[in-house]
Amino acid sequence: KRDLLFTLQEVFGYKTQNLRRAFCLIGFVLTCGVLLLAFIWRPQWWVWASCIPCALQEADTVLLRTTDEFQRYIRKKVICLYLSTLKFPISKNPEELLVVDRHSVINQAVSKPELKLRYIQVQKIRYVWDNLEKRFRKVGSLEDSNTCYDIHHTFGPGLTSEEQEVRRLVCGPNAIEVEIQPIWKLLVKQVLNPFYVFQAFTLTLWLSQGYLEYSVAIIILTIISIALSVYDLRQQSVKLHNLVEDHNKVRVTIVVKGKGLQELESRLLVPGDILTLPGKVSLPCDAVLIDGSCVVDEGMLTGESTPVTKTPLPHTENTSAWKSHSLEDYRKHVLFCGTEVIQVKPSGQGPVRAVVLQTGYNTAKGDLVRSILYPRPLNFKLYSDVSFGNTAPMALLLLTVTVPPVLPAALTTGIVYAQKRLKKRKIFCISPQRINMCGQINLVCFDKTGTLTEDGLDLWGTIPTADNCFQEVHSFASGRALPWGPLCAAMASCHSLILLDGTIQGDPLDLKMFEGTAWVNQCKFGMSDSNVVIKPGPKASQSPVEAITILHQFPFSSSLQRMSVVARLAGEDHFHVYMKGAPEMLVQFCRSETVPQNFPQELKKYTMQGFRVIALAHKALKMERFSEVESLTREKVESELTFLGLLVMENRLKKETKPVLKELSEARIRTVMITGDNLQTAITVAKSSEMIPRGNQVILVEANEPEECAPASVTWQLVENQENGPGRNVKRGSCYHFAMSGKSYQVIFQHFNSLLPKILVNGTIFARMSPGQKSSLVEEFQKLNYYVGMCGDGANDCGALKMAHAGISLSEQEASVASPFTSKTANIECVPRLIKEGRAALVSSFGVFKYLTMYSMTQFIGTSLLYWNLTSNFKFEVPSGTFRLQNLTLRIRLSMLRLHSTHAYPNLAPYRPAGHLLSPPLLLSVFLNVCFTCIVQICAFLYVKQQPWYCEVSWACLRILSFESTTLWPIVTINCIAVAFIFSKGKPFRKPIYTNYTATEAAAIGTWLRGAWGNRVWRQYKNWQKKLAEDSTWPPTNRTDYSDDGRNGFYINRGYESSDTQLFRVVKLVV
Repeated sequence: KRDLLFTLQEVFGYKTQNLRRAFCLIGFVLTCGVLLLAFIWRPQWWVWASCIPCALQEADTVLLRTTDEFQRYIRKKVICLYLSTLKFPISKNPEELLVVDRHSVINQAVSKPELKLRYIQVQKIRYVWDNLEKRFRKVGSLEDSNTCYDIHHTFGPGLTSEEQEVRRLVCGPNAIEVEIQPIWKLLVKQVLNPFYVFQAFTLTLWLSQGYLEYSVAIIILTIISIALSVYDLRQQSVKLHNLVEDHNKVRVTIVVKGKGLQELESRLLVPGDILTLPGKVSLPCDAVLIDGSCVVDEGMLTGESTPVTKTPLPHTENTSAWKSHSLEDYRKHVLFCGTEVIQVKPSGQGPVRAVVLQTGYNTAKGDLVRSILYPRPLNFKLYSDVSFGNTAPMALLLLTVTVPPVLPAALTTGIVYAQKRLKKRKIFCISPQRINMCGQINLVCFDKTGTLTEDGLDLWGTIPTADNCFQEVHSFASGRALPWGPLCAAMASCHSLILLDGTIQGDPLDLKMFEGTAWVNQCKFGMSDSNVVIKPGPKASQSPVEAITILHQFPFSSSLQRMSVVARLAGEDHFHVYMKGAPEMLVQFCRSETVPQNFPQELKKYTMQGFRVIALAHKALKMERFSEVESLTREKVESELTFLGLLVMENRLKKETKPVLKELSEARIRTVMITGDNLQTAITVAKSSEMIPRGNQVILVEANEPEECAPASVTWQLVENQENGPGRNVKRGSCYHFAMSGKSYQVIFQHFNSLLPKILVNGTIFARMSPGQKSSLVEEFQKLNYYVGMCGDGANDCGALKMAHAGISLSEQEASVASPFTSKTANIECVPRLIKEGRAALVSSFGVFKYLTMYSMTQFIGTSLLYWNLTSNFKFEVPSGTFRLQNLTLRIRLSMLRLHSTHAYPNLAPYRPAGHLLSPPLLLSVFLNVCFTCIVQICAFLYVKQQPWYCEVSWACLRILSFESTTLWPIVTINCIAVAFIFSKGKPFRKPIYTNYTATEAAAIGTWLRGAWGNRVWRQYKNWQKKLAEDSTWPPTNRTDYSDDGRNGFYINRGYESSDTQLFRVVKLVV
């Protein structure tokens, strides 16, 4: 029976049969472990052979199959837990709940009266069998169906100690444990790789035929390659273990129902526990805030160490789920695992409290670690074409000749060389196999702020309003202080900045805006019960207000695109609301009579110049007691506001942006902008950076959600082009680009999915995109068979960086640990550099594969000709030392040094190298070279037989030298050297071969060694001269010598004797 486990895997149930299992064990013995090896490579075969299909509720083994294009299988054993092992009695009445949460899967997973629970563990996540819904469900987190009322009243008093024990047994420990893999395990895993097993088979065959020296060289290289791989894996395991080790050692205080506060280790936390936050602490779990507020550093998640204010979950009796109550902004109530609480502000009801939502690997940090432990498989033709399924039949067909055993080591060496070159460019890689994938990238997505433009913003000016009209612009470049007024008060108070260790910290935009007022922050860190107080600084303009106290915040959210604060001006007995946000969003909350009529034109005027525009608004609250203000909802506070004006900030392009985008464009690599900023600003930046070339038209795509009386709709509007003026239609054949917001993307994704590919083919600007939408967009591009690169500064880009074929993080924060590549140079120059190195590495990998294949084919043809002529093995046709030298120098040195160590070409070509081994250019290249080699060797083989000095040699018991082998050997050698240079082609992806100084030096050393070796092997006459000079019986005089047996009619010609092999050429005397 099949069932969906989650969106990416399917589950099939099986029951083990002992008889089948016994037959399999016998098969392991009879096949000397070959069958066991096959079952290790293909776990589904082991399940199909030893088990029979059954219903999932009866299965003791499940087989998981991914629903992606890889269709990978994973075997898992079903584990049983018995609650009767607990130290306290548990009711066996099916009507009684085990846990107070009526939505919890635990109540449905435990079978009564057996008190039995079945589960499987997949990628560190535990899934329990739901007896009611008849499927496996994830455990270790509170159900999303809980309402705000449930969170406050069901879990608010705390869990009983008995319920905690039940949850600990079912959910497992709250620990993110990364085992440091023992070296022997890593070694076994590497050795059992199909390629290395095939290599062992080939080397065994070669050793049995006497190829000792070359086989030993291959074994040494393989050992080095495996040792390097094991070392890298071990180092990554140690680093990841150290990264999460402290997570499991935190001491926390929880509330136990009926017992009060209790201190315990964080690994004992369970979903539903009440966690108290006394002050600065590292969060060991995901939790939702229910009392008080706090400031959190979410650098681990976002890549930016920017303090974020968290507010408590509201007390409402709404029946909708607590996440849907806050829509996309539920994160403002959630404290994520791994983040740092740097300041707490208790409410009047007691300490800051939070309900544990998720534990262990279910948390945000756990998900990050899992993405590293279980990366997405590489859908890359090179690796699929070199897989066991393709190489094994090919190898058996060509008798292990055309798939040389040195290939794994050679490919590994190439990646090591590329990684070393990237490291010199300050580009660090944690997934080396993705380097080759970079050579196929044909689309690069860029974040805007901090990636294409400077990270910081510069104040340009303010445009206040009065009497429903915009007033004169106040320019900050003039040096004059911002005059006092509601706009100044809004800029000074509407932010989430805190004073930490004497330094004001917070969002860069908030910080720059606050600095523009010249006011100062008087709040001291550690005074958790105090409010933020701001006062005019020495450089501020004259103000009748001595101080402003910020009493309450409604934090900024990228989904809401606004924030607001409730403040009190010194000397006044009422409160004020100040709001800032995206202009298009903020005006919706303002009274229409306060918004200037030319607002759209004024906004467009500045956004089309590439400025970042923020709108501000204000409202006075006629309330005297703060308790009345606290009871107000955000919707009540943020309504009927007075529009104050615009704050204009300048976001300059980085100097490297325009040249890099031009280089990518000339290389025919698409560039796309994915940003959370204003759509018009994004279009302007795209035009100024020439991501959208001059003269190209932009079509704005705007989609609307379905309403009661109208379905979802899409509107296409041509954006006015300043060069060509306004236009109504796009001319056929002209270049155009689509631009849309995150909201429109979501509507099209849900309601116009068939239209999405048509838009993405020409989509260039995607603005106001949430982190989830960024990841979704990258995935949609990949579905169109684009090889996608993603470059971001780490802020809200983590998901997209992980999703892309090549994610490049410009941030060194902890969030970039899941990004395959990290650049220490915070600009996009790393993108073309990475693509160049990827192309060079990819071409080198194919070159090595072609060269080693051609080398083996060349020897195969020569050997076949000699065997066909009934001569001896090719190895013994020439002096064995010569053959060893040929293999060691031509195969190993040329393939690993000459082909791999050549640097990338400095310019990007307007086309990509071949992406898979079965491409026509590669096959044609190999085929033509094989044909040429075959023709040359056959012609030489036949030509030597026509020479007048040639004589036929009969088969003898001794291995002999022949004219054929002496002729073919130099031809084979020259052919192999020529092929090495042919496959070392430089431009357009690599530098010329003569720039490969490593290979040149190695060639010089090899020439010297070859000369020294040649003196020893080929100059036998010198050896004879030395021996004869020491022989007192030589030269013979006055005597006659006879053969051992004169009657046989043979004469032994000592001139053909080889001192290495002691072989004799036997020539029959012709009478």
